[in-house]
Amino acid sequence: MGLGRFDARTDSGSTRWPHRTDVSDSEDEKLETAVGWLRGADGLLITAGAGMGVDSGLSDFRGQEGFWRAYPALRHQGLSFEAMADRARFAEHPKLAWGFYGHRLRLYRDTGPHEGFAILRTWADRMSHGAFVFTSNVDGQFQEAGFPEQRVHECRGSIHALQCLETCTDDTWSATDFYPLVNETTSELESPMPRCPRCGALARPNILMFGDWCWVGLPYEKQQQRLAAWISSVSKLVVVEVGAGRALPTVRRFSERFSARRLIRINLRESNTKPSHGIGLEGGAAAMLKMLDAQL
Repeated sequence: MGLGRFDARTDSGSTRWPHRTDVSDSEDEKLETAVGWLRGADGLLITAGAGMGVDSGLSDFRGQEGFWRAYPALRHQGLSFEAMADRARFAEHPKLAWGFYGHRLRLYRDTGPHEGFAILRTWADRMSHGAFVFTSNVDGQFQEAGFPEQRVHECRGSIHALQCLETCTDDTWSATDFYPLVNETTSELESPMPRCPRCGALARPNILMFGDWCWVGLPYEKQQQRLAAWISSVSKLVVVEVGAGRALPTVRRFSERFSARRLIRINLRESNTKPSHGIGLEGGAAAMLKMLDAQL
Protein backbone atom coordinates (compact mmCIF):
# COMPACT_ATOMS: atom_id res chain seq x y z
CA MET A 1 0.00 0.00 0.00
CA GLY A 2 2.90 2.43 0.18
CA LEU A 3 2.11 3.51 3.74
CA GLY A 4 4.75 1.23 5.21
CA ARG A 5 6.71 3.98 6.93
CA PHE A 6 4.02 3.98 9.59
CA ASP A 7 4.12 0.25 10.35
CA ALA A 8 6.49 0.46 13.30
CA ARG A 9 4.62 3.37 14.82
CA THR A 10 1.27 1.59 14.60
CA ASP A 11 2.36 -1.94 15.40
CA SER A 12 4.18 -0.87 18.52
CA GLY A 13 1.10 0.88 19.83
CA SER A 14 3.18 4.00 20.46
CA THR A 15 0.34 6.41 19.75
CA ARG A 16 -0.61 8.28 22.87
CA TRP A 17 -3.59 6.18 23.86
CA PRO A 18 -3.69 4.51 27.30
CA HIS A 19 -3.05 0.79 26.86
CA ARG A 20 -6.18 -1.33 27.08
CA THR A 21 -6.76 -4.97 26.16
CA ASP A 22 -9.74 -5.82 28.39
CA VAL A 23 -12.48 -5.04 25.86
CA SER A 24 -15.64 -6.87 26.95
CA ASP A 25 -17.85 -8.99 24.70
CA SER A 26 -20.91 -7.20 26.13
CA GLU A 27 -22.61 -5.13 23.42
CA ASP A 28 -23.33 -2.32 25.86
CA GLU A 29 -19.73 -2.21 26.97
CA LYS A 30 -18.56 -2.30 23.37
CA LEU A 31 -20.69 0.74 22.64
CA GLU A 32 -19.35 2.50 25.72
CA THR A 33 -15.78 1.69 24.71
CA ALA A 34 -16.38 2.92 21.14
CA VAL A 35 -17.89 6.18 22.39
CA GLY A 36 -14.88 6.73 24.66
CA TRP A 37 -12.49 6.25 21.74
CA LEU A 38 -14.45 8.67 19.57
CA ARG A 39 -14.55 11.31 22.29
CA GLY A 40 -10.82 11.11 22.90
CA ALA A 41 -9.64 10.99 19.27
CA ASP A 42 -8.03 13.84 17.37
CA GLY A 43 -8.39 12.16 13.97
CA LEU A 44 -10.98 9.85 12.39
CA LEU A 45 -9.91 7.31 9.79
CA ILE A 46 -13.04 6.06 8.00
CA THR A 47 -12.60 2.80 6.10
CA ALA A 48 -15.53 1.61 4.02
CA GLY A 49 -16.55 -1.31 1.85
CA ALA A 50 -19.67 -2.10 -0.17
CA GLY A 51 -21.81 -2.48 2.94
CA MET A 52 -21.56 1.27 3.54
CA GLY A 53 -23.78 1.96 0.54
CA VAL A 54 -26.49 -0.63 1.19
CA ASP A 55 -28.57 1.71 3.35
CA SER A 56 -28.49 4.24 0.53
CA GLY A 57 -30.16 1.62 -1.66
CA LEU A 58 -27.05 0.33 -3.42
CA SER A 59 -26.40 -3.38 -3.89
CA ASP A 60 -23.31 -4.98 -2.39
CA PHE A 61 -23.57 -7.82 -4.97
CA ARG A 62 -23.32 -10.31 -2.10
CA GLY A 63 -23.20 -13.76 -3.70
CA GLN A 64 -24.14 -14.79 -7.22
CA GLU A 65 -27.87 -14.58 -6.56
CA GLY A 66 -27.59 -11.04 -5.23
CA PHE A 67 -25.74 -9.96 -8.37
CA TRP A 68 -28.24 -11.61 -10.69
CA ARG A 69 -31.18 -10.02 -8.85
CA ALA A 70 -29.64 -6.66 -9.69
CA TYR A 71 -28.83 -7.69 -13.30
CA PRO A 72 -31.28 -10.43 -14.36
CA ALA A 73 -30.25 -10.19 -18.03
CA LEU A 74 -26.78 -11.40 -17.09
CA ARG A 75 -28.19 -14.50 -15.38
CA HIS A 76 -29.35 -15.85 -18.74
CA GLN A 77 -25.81 -15.52 -20.06
CA GLY A 78 -24.29 -17.06 -16.95
CA LEU A 79 -22.14 -13.99 -16.34
CA SER A 80 -20.96 -13.31 -12.79
CA PHE A 81 -19.81 -10.05 -11.24
CA GLU A 82 -16.22 -11.25 -11.66
CA ALA A 83 -16.84 -11.88 -15.35
CA MET A 84 -18.25 -8.39 -15.85
CA ALA A 85 -15.59 -6.66 -13.74
CA ASP A 86 -12.93 -7.72 -16.23
CA ARG A 87 -11.14 -5.44 -18.69
CA ALA A 88 -11.40 -8.18 -21.34
CA ARG A 89 -15.18 -7.78 -21.40
CA PHE A 90 -14.75 -4.34 -23.05
CA ALA A 91 -12.80 -5.90 -25.90
CA GLU A 92 -15.06 -8.94 -26.31
CA HIS A 93 -18.48 -7.36 -25.80
CA PRO A 94 -18.16 -3.58 -25.31
CA LYS A 95 -21.89 -2.83 -25.41
CA LEU A 96 -22.57 -5.33 -22.64
CA ALA A 97 -19.60 -4.15 -20.58
CA TRP A 98 -20.70 -0.54 -20.88
CA GLY A 99 -24.29 -1.56 -20.23
CA PHE A 100 -23.22 -2.94 -16.87
CA TYR A 101 -21.02 0.00 -15.90
CA GLY A 102 -23.34 2.55 -17.49
CA HIS A 103 -26.23 1.29 -15.39
CA ARG A 104 -24.10 1.52 -12.26
CA LEU A 105 -22.97 5.03 -13.18
CA ARG A 106 -26.54 6.24 -13.53
CA LEU A 107 -27.56 4.48 -10.31
CA TYR A 108 -24.75 6.10 -8.34
CA ARG A 109 -25.56 9.51 -9.81
CA ASP A 110 -29.20 9.15 -8.78
CA THR A 111 -28.60 7.77 -5.27
CA GLY A 112 -28.10 10.08 -2.30
CA PRO A 113 -25.92 9.10 0.68
CA HIS A 114 -27.76 7.85 3.79
CA GLU A 115 -27.67 9.78 7.06
CA GLY A 116 -24.72 7.77 8.39
CA PHE A 117 -22.41 9.80 6.14
CA ALA A 118 -23.54 13.04 7.80
CA ILE A 119 -22.99 11.50 11.23
CA LEU A 120 -19.40 10.66 10.34
CA ARG A 121 -18.85 14.21 9.11
CA THR A 122 -20.18 15.56 12.39
CA TRP A 123 -17.76 13.40 14.37
CA ALA A 124 -14.88 14.51 12.17
CA ASP A 125 -15.74 18.18 12.68
CA ARG A 126 -15.21 17.73 16.43
CA MET A 127 -11.67 16.42 15.97
CA SER A 128 -8.70 18.71 15.50
CA HIS A 129 -7.39 16.74 12.50
CA GLY A 130 -10.79 15.92 11.04
CA ALA A 131 -11.24 12.76 8.99
CA PHE A 132 -9.74 10.90 6.05
CA VAL A 133 -11.60 8.23 4.06
CA PHE A 134 -10.12 5.00 2.69
CA THR A 135 -12.69 3.16 0.57
CA SER A 136 -12.89 0.37 -1.96
CA ASN A 137 -16.19 1.80 -3.21
CA VAL A 138 -16.21 3.48 -6.62
CA ASP A 139 -19.55 5.26 -6.18
CA GLY A 140 -18.33 8.68 -5.00
CA GLN A 141 -20.83 8.77 -2.13
CA PHE A 142 -18.38 10.25 0.37
CA GLN A 143 -17.74 13.22 -1.92
CA GLU A 144 -21.48 13.54 -2.53
CA ALA A 145 -21.96 13.64 1.27
CA GLY A 146 -19.59 16.59 1.56
CA PHE A 147 -16.27 14.97 2.40
CA PRO A 148 -13.51 17.01 0.72
CA GLU A 149 -12.02 15.46 -2.41
CA GLN A 150 -8.56 15.94 -0.86
CA ARG A 151 -9.53 13.74 2.10
CA VAL A 152 -10.70 10.63 0.21
CA HIS A 153 -8.58 7.72 -1.03
CA GLU A 154 -10.41 5.45 -3.48
CA CYS A 155 -8.18 2.38 -3.59
CA ARG A 156 -10.03 0.85 -6.57
CA GLY A 157 -10.69 4.01 -8.53
CA SER A 158 -13.90 5.82 -9.42
CA ILE A 159 -16.74 5.15 -11.81
CA HIS A 160 -17.03 8.92 -12.26
CA ALA A 161 -13.74 9.00 -14.19
CA LEU A 162 -12.76 7.48 -17.55
CA GLN A 163 -9.53 6.26 -19.12
CA CYS A 164 -8.40 4.92 -22.49
CA LEU A 165 -8.98 1.18 -22.89
CA GLU A 166 -5.70 0.94 -24.80
CA THR A 167 -3.90 3.06 -22.20
CA CYS A 168 -2.48 5.41 -24.81
CA THR A 169 -2.10 7.97 -22.01
CA ASP A 170 -1.89 8.10 -18.23
CA ASP A 171 -4.51 10.83 -18.24
CA THR A 172 -8.01 10.30 -16.89
CA TRP A 173 -11.03 12.51 -17.45
CA SER A 174 -14.44 13.09 -15.93
CA ALA A 175 -17.43 11.00 -16.99
CA THR A 176 -19.72 14.00 -16.44
CA ASP A 177 -20.54 14.36 -20.14
CA PHE A 178 -21.34 10.67 -20.60
CA TYR A 179 -25.05 9.88 -20.28
CA PRO A 180 -25.50 6.12 -20.69
CA LEU A 181 -28.78 4.72 -22.01
CA VAL A 182 -29.05 1.03 -21.16
CA ASN A 183 -31.53 -1.53 -22.50
CA GLU A 184 -33.13 -3.04 -19.40
CA THR A 185 -33.88 -6.32 -21.19
CA THR A 186 -30.45 -7.03 -22.67
CA SER A 187 -28.29 -4.94 -20.28
CA GLU A 188 -26.52 -3.54 -23.35
CA LEU A 189 -25.64 0.11 -23.90
CA GLU A 190 -27.80 1.75 -26.56
CA SER A 191 -26.26 5.23 -26.51
CA PRO A 192 -22.86 5.97 -28.10
CA MET A 193 -19.90 4.57 -26.17
CA PRO A 194 -17.35 7.03 -24.77
CA ARG A 195 -14.08 7.43 -26.64
CA CYS A 196 -10.56 8.46 -25.70
CA PRO A 197 -10.12 12.13 -26.67
CA ARG A 198 -6.47 11.47 -27.57
CA CYS A 199 -6.51 8.37 -29.80
CA GLY A 200 -10.20 7.70 -30.37
CA ALA A 201 -10.11 4.20 -28.87
CA LEU A 202 -12.90 2.97 -26.62
CA ALA A 203 -12.88 4.46 -23.14
CA ARG A 204 -13.52 2.45 -19.97
CA PRO A 205 -14.27 3.31 -16.34
CA ASN A 206 -11.19 4.28 -14.34
CA ILE A 207 -11.82 1.35 -11.99
CA LEU A 208 -9.39 -1.37 -10.94
CA MET A 209 -10.80 -4.59 -12.36
CA PHE A 210 -9.77 -8.22 -11.89
CA GLY A 211 -6.36 -8.98 -13.39
CA ASP A 212 -6.15 -5.38 -14.52
CA TRP A 213 -2.64 -4.37 -15.60
CA CYS A 214 -3.87 -1.40 -17.60
CA TRP A 215 -5.59 0.55 -14.84
CA VAL A 216 -4.42 4.18 -14.67
CA GLY A 217 -3.80 4.52 -10.95
CA LEU A 218 -1.79 7.76 -10.80
CA PRO A 219 -4.65 9.86 -9.35
CA TYR A 220 -5.05 7.37 -6.52
CA GLU A 221 -1.33 7.26 -5.77
CA LYS A 222 -1.61 10.98 -5.05
CA GLN A 223 -4.60 10.28 -2.82
CA GLN A 224 -2.52 7.67 -1.01
CA GLN A 225 0.30 10.15 -0.44
CA ARG A 226 -2.12 12.65 1.09
CA LEU A 227 -3.52 9.92 3.35
CA ALA A 228 -0.02 8.95 4.50
CA ALA A 229 0.80 12.55 5.37
CA TRP A 230 -2.46 12.91 7.27
CA ILE A 231 -1.95 9.74 9.31
CA SER A 232 1.51 10.94 10.35
CA SER A 233 -0.04 14.12 11.75
CA VAL A 234 -2.55 12.35 14.01
CA SER A 235 -1.57 11.29 17.52
CA LYS A 236 -4.88 9.83 18.77
CA LEU A 237 -6.33 7.98 15.82
CA VAL A 238 -9.62 6.11 15.88
CA VAL A 239 -10.63 3.89 12.96
CA VAL A 240 -14.29 3.41 12.04
CA GLU A 241 -14.70 0.63 9.49
CA VAL A 242 -18.12 0.21 7.88
CA GLY A 243 -19.37 -2.57 5.65
CA ALA A 244 -16.06 -4.16 4.69
CA GLY A 245 -16.30 -7.91 4.10
CA ARG A 246 -13.76 -10.71 4.13
CA ALA A 247 -14.28 -11.87 0.52
CA LEU A 248 -12.04 -9.03 -0.73
CA PRO A 249 -10.26 -8.04 2.50
CA THR A 250 -8.37 -4.96 1.29
CA VAL A 251 -10.28 -2.56 3.52
CA ARG A 252 -10.29 -4.83 6.58
CA ARG A 253 -6.53 -5.35 6.37
CA PHE A 254 -5.96 -1.62 6.00
CA SER A 255 -8.14 -0.93 9.04
CA GLU A 256 -6.26 -3.45 11.15
CA ARG A 257 -2.90 -2.13 10.02
CA PHE A 258 -3.62 1.33 11.39
CA SER A 259 -6.04 0.48 14.18
CA ALA A 260 -3.60 1.04 17.09
CA ARG A 261 -6.12 -1.08 19.05
CA ARG A 262 -8.82 1.52 18.38
CA LEU A 263 -10.82 -0.07 15.54
CA ILE A 264 -14.62 0.14 15.57
CA ARG A 265 -15.76 -2.43 13.00
CA ILE A 266 -19.39 -2.12 11.92
CA ASN A 267 -20.64 -5.03 9.84
CA LEU A 268 -23.98 -6.74 9.40
CA ARG A 269 -22.57 -10.27 9.06
CA GLU A 270 -18.80 -10.21 9.60
CA SER A 271 -18.15 -8.05 12.64
CA ASN A 272 -15.66 -10.42 14.30
CA THR A 273 -12.61 -8.48 15.45
CA LYS A 274 -9.53 -9.46 17.42
CA PRO A 275 -9.20 -7.58 20.74
CA SER A 276 -5.70 -6.61 19.60
CA HIS A 277 -7.35 -4.57 16.85
CA GLY A 278 -10.48 -3.24 18.53
CA ILE A 279 -14.16 -4.14 18.76
CA GLY A 280 -16.86 -5.35 16.38
CA LEU A 281 -20.45 -4.12 16.30
CA GLU A 282 -22.98 -6.24 14.44
CA GLY A 283 -25.47 -4.22 12.42
CA GLY A 284 -26.09 -2.14 9.33
CA ALA A 285 -24.19 1.04 8.63
CA ALA A 286 -26.89 3.66 9.20
CA ALA A 287 -28.41 1.98 12.26
CA MET A 288 -25.11 1.45 14.08
CA LEU A 289 -23.79 4.92 13.30
CA LYS A 290 -27.04 6.43 14.62
CA MET A 291 -26.80 4.30 17.75
CA LEU A 292 -23.24 5.44 18.41
CA ASP A 293 -24.14 9.04 17.68
CA ALA A 294 -26.99 8.90 20.20
CA GLN A 295 -24.49 7.85 22.88
CA LEU A 296 -22.16 10.70 21.92
